[in-house]
Amino acid sequence: MSLRIIDKHTLHSWLLEALAAPAGPAAPLAIIDVRDSDFVGGHIMTARNVPSSRFSAHLPSLHQSLKNTRRVVFHCALSQQRGPAAAAAYTRYHDMAVATTGADADQEIYVLRGGFTEWQQTYGPDPTVTEDYDARIW
Repeated sequence: MSLRIIDKHTLHSWLLEALAAPAGPAAPLAIIDVRDSDFVGGHIMTARNVPSSRFSAHLPSLHQSLKNTRRVVFHCALSQQRGPAAAAAYTRYHDMAVATTGADADQEIYVLRGGFTEWQQTYGPDPTVTEDYDARIW
């Protein structure tokens, strides 16, 4: 499984679809924000903060909690190091789980191009898709 890169507009449309979808056992989308102390100042709606400094320790439980999720999108502030590294680690773990336990091989794993920095330039002030946004920080 290779990592795919998506842009903020694609994530925005997926997020709106996911927010409008009825709740069920299979989630259409999970957003994993691996920022550490720089998580302050806002985050994408529904994003789960799994700080990169503790990511490895949380990987097994994270993978288990996402087993019924179709798309998983990782990001950090810029998605140049922490986000792609977390996505790669998750992908390796997922591939191992598929090979050894028959986990869902159809899960799609993405990295958000430009991370939260690029996201907030367009969608930061929009409270329907961004929570706790503080423009003074950005």
